[in-house]
This record gives sequence, C-alpha cells and structure tokens, in this order.
Amino acid sequence: MQRKTTVISILALAMIFFLFPLNAVGQEDCKAVYGQGDTTLRLATGSPGELGLVEVLARAFNENHSVRLCWKKAGSGKSLKLLQAKAVDVIMVHAPAAEKQAVADGWAIKRSLLGSNEFYIVGPTADPAGIAGAKTAADAYKRIADARSTFFSRGDNSGTHKKEMFIWKTAGIQPAGDWYQITKTFMMATLKMADKSKGYFMTDSSTWVAAKKELGNLKILFRGDPVLINTYHALCQPDGATPAQPMAAAFVDFLVSDEGQQIVRMYGVDRYGEGLYNDAAYAKQYEH
Repeated sequence: MQRKTTVISILALAMIFFLFPLNAVGQEDCKAVYGQGDTTLRLATGSPGELGLVEVLARAFNENHSVRLCWKKAGSGKSLKLLQAKAVDVIMVHAPAAEKQAVADGWAIKRSLLGSNEFYIVGPTADPAGIAGAKTAADAYKRIADARSTFFSRGDNSGTHKKEMFIWKTAGIQPAGDWYQITKTFMMATLKMADKSKGYFMTDSSTWVAAKKELGNLKILFRGDPVLINTYHALCQPDGATPAQPMAAAFVDFLVSDEGQQIVRMYGVDRYGEGLYNDAAYAKQYEH
C-alpha cells in the first residue's frame, strides 16, 4: 500500500511539472506583476520600475490589451543580457552604444526613443572636493579623485555605471582606493548610502526628485554638462523569438504613441510637483 501511494505521488509530481514547467509564469523572477491578462509580457528595466512609471504604463496599455506584465528589475547592462538570452520580451534602457550593437547583431529590434532625464553629481553641502566650481563633469570627477573624497559607484554595468566610467575615462582617471565605494545595487539604494555617508554620487534627476525630501546631507553640486543627458530607449525581441514578441512590439508602439508619451511627460507631476522624465520630442535633440 505504501509503495502504491509513493508511485501515485511520483506520478502526480510528474504531471505537475508537465503542466507547469519551471519556467512557467508562476516561476518567473518578477519584481512586480501588473495586470492579469492572457499574455505574460516580460519587461526588464531599472529606475523606471523603481519609480513607478512601468506600473502606470502597464495599466494604460492594459486598457486595450490583455497582458500580465512581469517587471524584472535590472540595470541596462543586465536588461540587455536578459533580452539576448530571450529571458525577457522587451526592455527600457539607457546605454545607447550597447543598444545599437544589439540591433546590429540582430537580437533586438524596434529601438525607439522614449524620453530622457539627466544626471546630477550630488554631494555633501560642504563640498570638500569643490566640484560646484567645475567646468565639466570630467573636471568634477577629477576634483573628487584629487581630494580623495568619498564617491559612490553602482559598479553594476548599468547605464549609470557605463556613463560614470565614460566620464572617468574622459578625466584620465582609473578610480580606485578606499574613497571609491562600489555598491553593486540600484540607484535609489546607492543615493541613500551616499546621503548617509555624506559622499558624492552621480544620480539621475528622476530618482533625485523622488527622494530629495528624504535626504538630509546632499545637494546638487554639478549639472548641465551635455554628457550628463540620459536618453531612454525601448527594444524588443525580433519576430518569432519569444511567444510574447507580438505583444512586446505592440507595447513599444504604445510607449511612443501620443498616449504613452503623455504618460512619460506627465509622470510625477501630481506627486512631486514636477515631471520625472522628458518626453521623446524633447530628448530627440540629444540623439546621436
């Protein structure tokens, strides 16, 4: 009798795995899920998800579609890798060179400008490195390195980290030492670490606007260098690459539609008194 029960249990488990494989919807590594539609659409991005923009876009998209949107929290570098591995259907990223290479290599299509924000170099009110007087972002970084003032880096191959490393390279500096703190985490968490330690950090303007009321030790010390403009694009899988590819392509089309762009442009105004992102019409002037 016991053996019969064991056999039945094994058969039951086998049936479960047959009907619900490990990569099924319930097993997806979703940071959040929006909607309860028939199609699971997997999207990877970082700050737009952290700050709630993805949720608002998903709800609006679902007014005319039946989607269960699985947001995978990932910086631009990881998001691109997930797309290449077919682990997601669509991404929202800010790493232009890598995005263009993905399209050239054939594993991403429909690269579409969504909008932009900008990077601020923030730091302690006392500004021990004197970056408020810098002429360029590279000059600001050089002053921080020369003063060996604490600087926080995400160090995660995100779009922010890629931009940071480009600026260090422009300054002719390979950052290293006790003053250079690598967090390996996301924008909001790193910004709060910098605030707690009264260190310098390059944050995007969207996260700054959302978090500034919680920060007591930092202020914007440098901004305005054109290199600090941060453009976002959407990319999706090529035709036939994943089951949800048609829905991913439709989602990209929605993002650049008048309705999608209105959401991007106005997001944050009600809560923070100012928008967190510029729309594509504004960002287009910074396209290369």
